[in-house]
Amino acid sequence: MDMERSKQRDLLSRVSLAFLGLLCCVLAILQYHWIGGISRAEQERLESGLQSTLNRFSRDFNAEIASACIALLPTSSLIDAMGRDEAYAARYAQWRDAGIHGKLFSHMALAVPQNGTIALRTFDLETRRFAPADWPEAWTGLRDRLLGRLKRGAPGPFAPEDTPLIELPRFGHQGKPGAGIPEQEWLILELSPGYVRTALIPELIQRHLAVGGRPEYETEIFVRAIPSTLIYQSAPDAKQRIGNPDASVTLFEISHPEISRRSAEGPARDRRRAPPIAAADSGRGRWQMLVRHQAGSLDAIVARARRRNLAVSAALLLLMLATVVTLSRLSRQAHQLAELQMNFVTSVSHELRTPLTVIRTAAFNLKGRLGSNPAQVERYGNLIQQESEKLTALVEQVLRFASSRAGRAMRERQPVAVENLIEEGLQSSRAAFEDHGCVVEKQVEPGLPRVLGDEMALKHAIQNLFDNAVKYGNDGNNWIGVSATRVADAAGAAVEIRVADRGPGIPRDEQKHIFDPFFRGRRAIQDQIHGTGLGLNLVKEIVEAHGGTVWVKSESMKGTEFIVRIPAAPPEPQDEFAHSSG
Repeated sequence: MDMERSKQRDLLSRVSLAFLGLLCCVLAILQYHWIGGISRAEQERLESGLQSTLNRFSRDFNAEIASACIALLPTSSLIDAMGRDEAYAARYAQWRDAGIHGKLFSHMALAVPQNGTIALRTFDLETRRFAPADWPEAWTGLRDRLLGRLKRGAPGPFAPEDTPLIELPRFGHQGKPGAGIPEQEWLILELSPGYVRTALIPELIQRHLAVGGRPEYETEIFVRAIPSTLIYQSAPDAKQRIGNPDASVTLFEISHPEISRRSAEGPARDRRRAPPIAAADSGRGRWQMLVRHQAGSLDAIVARARRRNLAVSAALLLLMLATVVTLSRLSRQAHQLAELQMNFVTSVSHELRTPLTVIRTAAFNLKGRLGSNPAQVERYGNLIQQESEKLTALVEQVLRFASSRAGRAMRERQPVAVENLIEEGLQSSRAAFEDHGCVVEKQVEPGLPRVLGDEMALKHAIQNLFDNAVKYGNDGNNWIGVSATRVADAAGAAVEIRVADRGPGIPRDEQKHIFDPFFRGRRAIQDQIHGTGLGLNLVKEIVEAHGGTVWVKSESMKGTEFIVRIPAAPPEPQDEFAHSSG
C-alpha cells in the first residue's frame, strides 16, 4: 500500500513538473511575441519622436533666417522717408545691434533695375555703406535670373538651390507679390556657411538633439543639389558619411512671398516676428540634414533593448522553473527523509523490543522455579548479559549519531596504533563471527604509522565495518578479509584499512546512498536483516572528522570491499609516543 502511494506521489510530481515546464514554454513564447511587439512599437515611437524633433529643428533654423530677412527688408514708406541706401543701412544697423546672430550673413547687396539692366550695389558690413560694384562671377546665375524676371515683368524663379544666396524683392506702395507690379529692387543676402557651421547649427543641436549637454546623434548637413558639398558634420574626422540615417529633414527653405508680406505690414515689432513655418518637413529646403544615433542606429538600440529584455525574461522563467524543480526535489527529499526516519524509528523500536523481551522473559523465568537451578541461572544470566550488550551497542550507536549531527564525531585526539584498533575490533566481533561461521583473514603490514585521532570513535567505525560484513556479506561464502597497509598520496602518508567480503554485493544504484543516514538497501528490507541504517553513515562521519576518506567497491555476486584511508600522524607525536612506550 505504501509502495503504491509512493508511486502515485512520484507520478503526480512528474506530471506537475511536466505541466510547469509546458507552462514556462508557453509563457516564453508569449513573452517573445510581446517583447517583439513592444520593441516594434518602441522603435516607431523613437522614430516618430526623432522626426518631430528634426521638424522643430528645421522650423527654428528657417525661422532664424526668415526673421533676419524680415528685419533687413525696409518698408516702402521708410525708403521714401530716408532714401533707399539709408533705409537699408538703418535696417541692418538695427538688426546687427540687436546682437542676435549678427554674423549670419557674409555679404549684403542691392540689385537695382536701371535702363533695362540690373546694377549691383554692395554693402560694406564694417562702414555700413553701399557702393557700386561689378557682379561677382559666383552671382552670375542669380543676375541672369533677375534679368529674366525683369523682362517678364512678374516674379519668376528665385536663387538657385545650390547657392547660399537669398534675394528679397521689394514691391511698390500698393504692390504685393503676384499683383502685376514689378519689383523695385532686390536685397541680396549671402548666408555665411562658417557662422552657420560654428554657431547656429551647434546652438540648435544643443537645443533639440542633446541630453545632459551632450548630443545623442551624429549629424550631417549637405547641399541637396550637390551632396558632396558638406555644410556641417558633427564628427569632422569621420572617414565615412552617414549612409543609413535614422531620420532626415530639409533645411534652408525661404518663403519669399511671406517675407515680403511681413516686411510691408508696418511696425518693426511686428516685422521681427518669424513667419509661420509648417511643423512637417515640406522637402523643399536647399540643404539636407541626416542624423544617426551615436550607438549605431535606432534599430541597433531597440534590438539591444529587445535582447536584454528577452534575456531578463528568460532568466526569470528559468529561475522560476529552477525554483519549482528545486522545491519539488527538496519536497521529495524531505518526504524520503521522513520515510527513512519512520523506518529508523520502526527499526530501532524492533531492535529495542527484541532484547528487552528476552531480558524480561529471562528475568521472569529466574524469578520462578528455574531460579533454584544453577545451570539455568547461569544460562539466563549469560542471555541477559548478551542482550544488554546489544542494547548498549544500539544506544551507543544512536548517541554517536546524535553527536556526529552536532559536529562532535571526534573528541580527544591522540596517536593511535591501527594494529590495536583492528585487533580489538576483531575480538569484539568474535561472537558474531562464530555465530555465522565466518572465516577471518587478517593481513596487517608491520610497522604501520600511527594515526592521530579519537581511539574510541575509530574503534567504533571499524567495528561497524566488521558488523556490516557479517550481516550482508555472509551469503554463500562466509569469508571476511581485513588488511591494513601504508600508502602515500598528494596529501602525504596515510594508513589504508580494507574490509572485504565475498557476499552478493551492493546494487550499483544503491552504492551512492549507502553512506546516507537511515538508508537500508532492498535486500536488507526483504530479508528482514536487523539494523538501524546508521552504521555506515557513522563510519563516514568519523573517518571524515579525522581528515580521511571512505569509499566502497562492489560488484554483483563478487563481494564488497570498504576502503578507509586516514592520514598518518605527524612525525613528532609518533616519536613522542614511541619514546613513552619504550
